[in-house]
Amino acid sequence: MDPPPFSRPHSGSSPGPSTPVSIARAATKCAFTPPHAATRAEVPPSNDDTEPAFTLPDGPVRGRGAGVNPVGRFEPIRLTVHAEHLNLCHGVHPDGRQALTQVYEDDSRTIINAIDVPDLPFRWTLNPYRGCEHGCAYCYARPTHAYFGLSSGLDFETRIFAKREAPRLLARALARPAWKGEAISMSGVTDPYQPVERELAITRGCLEVMAEARQAVSVITKSALIERDADLLGALARHGAARALISLTTLDNALASAMEPRASSPRARLGAVEALARSGIPVTVMIAPVIPGLNDREVPAILRAASEAGASGAGWVLLRLPHDVREVFVDWLRRRFPDRADHVLSLVRQCRGGELNDSRPGTRMKGEGPVAEHIRSTFRIFAHRCGLDRPPPPLNESAFRRPGGETGLFDSVCA
Repeated sequence: MDPPPFSRPHSGSSPGPSTPVSIARAATKCAFTPPHAATRAEVPPSNDDTEPAFTLPDGPVRGRGAGVNPVGRFEPIRLTVHAEHLNLCHGVHPDGRQALTQVYEDDSRTIINAIDVPDLPFRWTLNPYRGCEHGCAYCYARPTHAYFGLSSGLDFETRIFAKREAPRLLARALARPAWKGEAISMSGVTDPYQPVERELAITRGCLEVMAEARQAVSVITKSALIERDADLLGALARHGAARALISLTTLDNALASAMEPRASSPRARLGAVEALARSGIPVTVMIAPVIPGLNDREVPAILRAASEAGASGAGWVLLRLPHDVREVFVDWLRRRFPDRADHVLSLVRQCRGGELNDSRPGTRMKGEGPVAEHIRSTFRIFAHRCGLDRPPPPLNESAFRRPGGETGLFDSVCA
């Protein structure tokens, strides 16, 4: 029998029992059966961004980013909730109910993913988790939960799939003669240092394997938990084989709490930059995403703070809203900033040819038009002033030494 998930009311709590759900083990991923699937009714998909597309069946939740649960693009159906039921829920939980995080086993049989995308600077990625408890309203990875029959909204941040066998799978992959030690990015999709990593330590297990093999790696996160692994990243950095990227979208605690409810605070992230830099690890600060009308004015201040903390480089990415991330973000924006939501959406459209998203490689990361050009120019000027405009040196892939097998360190890591 498959083990049931464990549930956590918040990132620092202990695992506890939960109601088991159906998890069918497959070759490369878990197939999840949504318990509420039978309650959905078919309706045409909505194209109106002025109203939430999919109301949560038990009313609003607190401490989460998403306020809706849109159906994935493979399931053109939606949930209908009676107003009387929502009013009853509001009476019981006037400040919103608590939504537990559930963690499920992911039985992937491979762990290194090949990608071929012209506007990304890496070819290989490693994702210890699917879904992310940080709950960032803008997260471009949200639609990946559709492959489980789950939603990109609340499901994405409360139903996490953990690849507990990732260190062992990585050791096997690095030992194969076909592997040449090319740099790996952790992670290409969800954050490797999301709250559950503190308990499961899957990312640390992977880094232990990489440190032993001197496998080049870049790690991107918005969590100060990365400081825990400064010893391993530092060991790799001494061979020129490690780089850290810290996502820092704002210096405003209130905005960060609303936009990234379970990520580390801006001050904690800057502290991580400082700690990693002291350990000899090159650190790039990523202002990702830049949201016109919301955090774009902070670009100069973020760059100054990053430079003072010891960052050696910086980058930025314009807000991306692929697939049903659009519905999650627009609902969040209208709930949190009703007075300027229309203005923000208008500015985004001005960067995206009149749409809220543009998936074309070459323009999707930076946008186009006067608003996007103003952001680009502002970043370029202040990055130069702060000494953060120098491109980082390539990671050293020649330091790689092939593991001799799954013995010694690898057995202790994966036990």
